[in-house]
Amino acid sequence: MSTQNKKNRFAFVIPVYNHAGTVAQVIKDAQNLGYPVFVVDDGSTDNTYDQIKEIKGIQILRHPQNQGKGAAIMTGFAAAAAVADWAITIDADGQHYAEDAQKLIKAIPKNTRPIVVGARTGMEGRHVPWTSSFGRKFSNFWVRTSGGPVISDSQSGFRIYPLPEALNLKIKARRFQFEVEILVQARRKGIPVMESPVRVNYNPNGARISHFRPFVDFLRNSSTFTRLIFRRIFFLK
Repeated sequence: MSTQNKKNRFAFVIPVYNHAGTVAQVIKDAQNLGYPVFVVDDGSTDNTYDQIKEIKGIQILRHPQNQGKGAAIMTGFAAAAAVADWAITIDADGQHYAEDAQKLIKAIPKNTRPIVVGARTGMEGRHVPWTSSFGRKFSNFWVRTSGGPVISDSQSGFRIYPLPEALNLKIKARRFQFEVEILVQARRKGIPVMESPVRVNYNPNGARISHFRPFVDFLRNSSTFTRLIFRRIFFLK
């Protein structure tokens, strides 16, 4: 797909919260692909901003206070929509390989505008945190039960979203739950959801930081799925 085609313009959206040790390299790797890069600092309290403020060629958007990953993604979507038709989201913790975005782009069928999820391979390795492995299986089951797509990695943050369609889905969740709710709502609105395999880097000696909190986010996930299932049962949109 050529970025010169007006309907096939891509941009990276990178939500970040206290990832000072990894975000600069993630940004530079994304820049190597030649697409616009939007970085949303979601109220970081470490020196994340100091690590990225001098990087040329990117647009930095800042939330004064932490609002959640979903809120950061939506802020990035709104900005990216001015210059792109598709948003590539990638986590700032260094677990993804930015160049794999080309695999996701190539997976988009002609004349179709799907959400493409990067299905992380090697998620059963001994270096993978149990919260990631268990959380993915838990989420996959409830996404299906809520009327969403049948996919293998509903928690992957490495994705391609069509713009402005993703902006118009009216997702209520604004934290980690955003990424599962948008899959359910997309399917309900007739937006295809598909997967393409990507690599994952869970280096035990690296600087990767996750803000996923098993107990708190389990409760939030449960609340989101309960709402989605209720609306599915009663045919509510």
